[in-house]
Amino acid sequence: MKILLLMLAAIIFAGCQHNAESGSVNQMHEFTQDTKVVDVINYKNFDGFGRLIFPTRGIDKNLTLKNFDEVLIWYTQINPKKTVEIVNYMREKSDAGEKIFYDIYTAEEKLSDPRKNDTGLFFFRGKPNEKFAICNAGGGFYYVGAMHDSFPHALELSKRGYNAFALIYRPDAQLACEDLARAITFIHEHAAELQVDAKNYSLWGGSAGARMAAWLGSFGTENFGEKKYPQPAAVIMQYTGLAEVFGNEPPTYNCVGTRDGIANWRTMDARIKKIRANGTPAQIEIFDGLKHGFGLGEGTVAQGWIDRAINFWIQNIGGV
Repeated sequence: MKILLLMLAAIIFAGCQHNAESGSVNQMHEFTQDTKVVDVINYKNFDGFGRLIFPTRGIDKNLTLKNFDEVLIWYTQINPKKTVEIVNYMREKSDAGEKIFYDIYTAEEKLSDPRKNDTGLFFFRGKPNEKFAICNAGGGFYYVGAMHDSFPHALELSKRGYNAFALIYRPDAQLACEDLARAITFIHEHAAELQVDAKNYSLWGGSAGARMAAWLGSFGTENFGEKKYPQPAAVIMQYTGLAEVFGNEPPTYNCVGTRDGIANWRTMDARIKKIRANGTPAQIEIFDGLKHGFGLGEGTVAQGWIDRAINFWIQNIGGV
């Protein structure tokens, strides 16, 4: 009997060793910097949304997570370790049976407009019934750079207890705003199911995503095809050259680098001053030497900006 048990153990061990050596990605394997992007996309528990984790334009089949920065044009300070952390967070949640992706359009709406197939919300859960934020990545309305410009922000917000969503939108200024309006609507209508506090939410964005957050903050969901919902308690914006001020902006936080060749810091500073002149709380941080698209700014002079932005949001809650 003892011999039979030893033989059985050896067979099981050999099978596990074979699976490990095969390089296949399953529930027992973490993604690493050497994992191919296509293997993350095709991971079995990412069925239905794996391709939306990365920009939907062409990705080389041999591209690894370590070299994913090749895809993210216009961005700097891209951290492969953060990329791996994010995809493993998604893997762990999905393996545990937790829902991490939500469609914002119905099947009928997608059928009538196939571009809506490339939309949705990734949910990074914080404390039950805590406030929520929607993070909007940039990409010049050419692609959605979520892996660097919204997923990291949403993950950090969730670590601090807030419920955070990262929106995957259609890369067109008007359509993107319609998608953000729908996302705000979806979260409000499903607040009980999602276990989020729908009051005093915030909108976050970098580059093109910052424009989306600002436009929705000023114009409201009702101007983008949805019913009217309250303004956000705060808009958190990174590196965008938006100059217009309409007089009805929510409290606004900005940050940008002095070497940003796309979003001039002086333009952003002037806008903040105009908002402040209208009696609305507004704040800007200008980081010496940073270029466009620094994301969380880890390991740079911008490190820690996200906590100051969160404080700005919380300090401006009330009457929204």
